[in-house]
Amino acid sequence: MAVERSFSMLKPGIIQRRLVGEVLSRLERKGLRIVALKMMRISRELAERHYAEHRGKDFYEPLIRYMTSGPVVAMVVEADGAVAALRRLCGATRTDEALAGTIRGDLANHTNLNVIHASDSVQSAEREIALFFADTELNEWKDGEDEWI
Repeated sequence: MAVERSFSMLKPGIIQRRLVGEVLSRLERKGLRIVALKMMRISRELAERHYAEHRGKDFYEPLIRYMTSGPVVAMVVEADGAVAALRRLCGATRTDEALAGTIRGDLANHTNLNVIHASDSVQSAEREIALFFADTELNEWKDGEDEWI
């Protein structure tokens, strides 16, 4: 399996409920290396660019309002098969389908107030990483667990 990078974003509800540490811990325990991380308020323009494929859908405007309602934590993670690994860890987008043990299954209460975003493909990850991070914000580092994994 190839080393990939994926984009993830902890949504305002995670910050408001003080669950950032728990989610980051889950990602790290799974073996995902955090290579970029920042807390930020995203503008409406950035939210619209990020969620452009959903424009025109009934949930689009409420999603944009939610994403701009408070700070988010944007990050880039790296691992063998990072995109699929992160998606499995997050669980199904719909809260009624998200299994216990996944981030959404354990922490999301409402589908419209989803708690985490994860890129759905390597191509999406590349696009999303470029929206939120400059190349200089991505940090290469040697993982001390590499020889154990």
